[in-house]
Amino acid sequence: MRRRPSSGRRPRGAAAAAAALAVAAVGAVIAPQSAQAAPGPKILHVSPNASGKSCTTARPCSPQAARDAARAVDGRDVRIELAGGTYEMSEPLKLGAADSGRGGHTVTWTAARGAEPVFSGGRALKGWSEAADGTWTAGVPEGLTPRQLFVDGERAVRARGGACAASTCDATKTGMTGATATGIATWKRPTGAEAVIKVRWRDYHCRIAGVAGDDLTFAQPCWTNSASGTNRTGPAWDSTAVDSARYSQVAYFENARELLDKPGEFVWDAEDRTVTYLSREGENMRHARVLTPATEQLMVVDGAHDVRVQGIGFAYAAYGQPSTDEGYAGTQAGLTLTGATGPVDHAGRHYTKPSAALTVRGGRHVAVTGAEFTRLGGAGVVLEGGTKDTSVTRSRFTDLSSGAVYVGDTEPKPEAELAGERNTVAYNTIRRTGVEYTDTVGIWAGYEAELTVDHNTLDDLPYSGISVGWGWNQPEAQQSVLRDNRITNNRITNVMRVEHTQHDGGAVYTQGAQPGTVVSGNYINRSAYGNTERDGNGIYLDEQSSYIRVDSNVITRVGYKWVSNWADYGIQNHATGNWTDTDTPALTGTGSTMKDNHTKLDELPAEALAVAARAGAHGASAEQLRPDLARAGTASQSATDGAAQAAYATDGDTSTDTRTLAAPGAWWQVDLGGVRRVGQVEVWNDTAMATADFDVQFARTADFSDATTRHITGRALRPTLLDTDAEARYIRIKLTGTGRVALAHVLVHPART
Repeated sequence: MRRRPSSGRRPRGAAAAAAALAVAAVGAVIAPQSAQAAPGPKILHVSPNASGKSCTTARPCSPQAARDAARAVDGRDVRIELAGGTYEMSEPLKLGAADSGRGGHTVTWTAARGAEPVFSGGRALKGWSEAADGTWTAGVPEGLTPRQLFVDGERAVRARGGACAASTCDATKTGMTGATATGIATWKRPTGAEAVIKVRWRDYHCRIAGVAGDDLTFAQPCWTNSASGTNRTGPAWDSTAVDSARYSQVAYFENARELLDKPGEFVWDAEDRTVTYLSREGENMRHARVLTPATEQLMVVDGAHDVRVQGIGFAYAAYGQPSTDEGYAGTQAGLTLTGATGPVDHAGRHYTKPSAALTVRGGRHVAVTGAEFTRLGGAGVVLEGGTKDTSVTRSRFTDLSSGAVYVGDTEPKPEAELAGERNTVAYNTIRRTGVEYTDTVGIWAGYEAELTVDHNTLDDLPYSGISVGWGWNQPEAQQSVLRDNRITNNRITNVMRVEHTQHDGGAVYTQGAQPGTVVSGNYINRSAYGNTERDGNGIYLDEQSSYIRVDSNVITRVGYKWVSNWADYGIQNHATGNWTDTDTPALTGTGSTMKDNHTKLDELPAEALAVAARAGAHGASAEQLRPDLARAGTASQSATDGAAQAAYATDGDTSTDTRTLAAPGAWWQVDLGGVRRVGQVEVWNDTAMATADFDVQFARTADFSDATTRHITGRALRPTLLDTDAEARYIRIKLTGTGRVALAHVLVHPART
């Protein structure tokens, strides 16, 4: 908070002394003159649809007129008060250097008392007509490309089909097979549809450009930038392009009339300029309010300083790039590769951030507080271009196609003016972001110094929660301006959601050498929980992450490692005093240590519960762990492959694996030592995800003659949960076919009383 300049008043005693001196000097009684009070703020009044320039209560003005009027105010604060209602923005409100606070003063853009102003980039679609098949169609004005649709505030889904396996939809550098088997070859307008492909941590959206027999081609440069046909896609070792060995399927094709089969879906037809929607139960499109995001940015603060934005809503901002031939060639965390050509740079210097409702570029002392960002086609806030001493606090982000907050840039050694320094993201609530682009994160920061990410609540995100640092281990990124960042007291739950199939991330994710950086006091629960692969971490010190301290965090119910530091070129990372329900191998890298951590817990102690309760924007209780009866039991298995003994499944560590020999009916079991009432069993597959198609048997006797059986079809997850109410001493996991039983963890919880 900047201090206001002194009013100039002197103490009464000093004023009296000065008056006495004046009397003596002139031989007359002279009353002391009181100092003039500093003027209060100049208040300008704004309302939706206003056209005047007076900016008074009686004659309010538009946001643009208020901005211009504020430029003429000197020597005092300016307070621009927005009345409640929707401000329809056909272009962003642009604030430049001339719109800064001057002489130690501040320009504040704020909601009037009790008001809820919303800057909206949405355009209404009207004139809906119903067809015999129950769909509704409306014309779309020129200039609009409806990529998202909101019906009475609820997001609709672009009509989509099922997955297409790589054996049918075989991706190459130039295109893909599968037009015949998928039926795309017979679609009326296949070139309006897109392929959505997810490979590890990447997400690709490319429009079909043509169909020839069984072959599909895609818009350029989207496809080339998504494939290995360019040397610009990322690190040289990268194997996550659409035509790589990691590619397994098209997640779905979307935006074709032939795919419109579920209520709440819609299709945009660019040739007819129509939107067709299949209504949900109870919706009547003649009376519904239907909006599509149209304006990309709603506010741009470019080169301004000492500006506050508080209590304003931002809604229905668009993100146009994915609907162009550029498409969405995801690289990591919502940044994309764009342009048909460009410099070869495997450290991601030239990747493109998403469009955001509010962008601050080169700002100084800009404060965004109490804002609400919702129903966006892109991201919420971007702070870039050397923004310093700027904050995003106590704001809410929900239902965003991209990420919530992006801080900084991708240049590891920027000029001093372009370096991001001393920025803050704190006490925000971030939920349901990455709705459309599932590779995005809640809070992303590039090459930042003295960044504070504190007391935020993040929940229900498809990929990582908080990501700080960039550049992988590329030579040009190994020495950067990254330093002294603080990721503290955040509550991060239900991230890396399995259904979005984004892998290799964490609730907190870092890259790069960051001397002085601390990850502390965070509560992390259910990151990659129920995962389909052996990854998804709590705190992930990836690649060359170095000089980072991880302490006093509470990390539970994580799909893989509670802390991961796999790269041997990470240096002097230290994890100490953390609480977790599992264990993990020691940190890799020169001088890294793990010390005094509280691991393999099946109950969180009071101190850990207190840390968790303090974390987040508002504080909340932690999910207490359930006691594990198997921990004190005796494990055995049908046969043991090498050193992969049965007891590894009951050692409280999800990173150690059992493994039987392959055989018909292979099994693993635990003897609880006595008959117990069992309420739930957790089966954690091994790191190779080898265990599939098995029975879980509950028996009171060792010969299982009285066993009850529950069957699991397909692979076990990490974990597969099985609720029950069984009286049992013996619990066995037995294949129904031939193969191995290989398990990282089996927990047996008593029934709740």
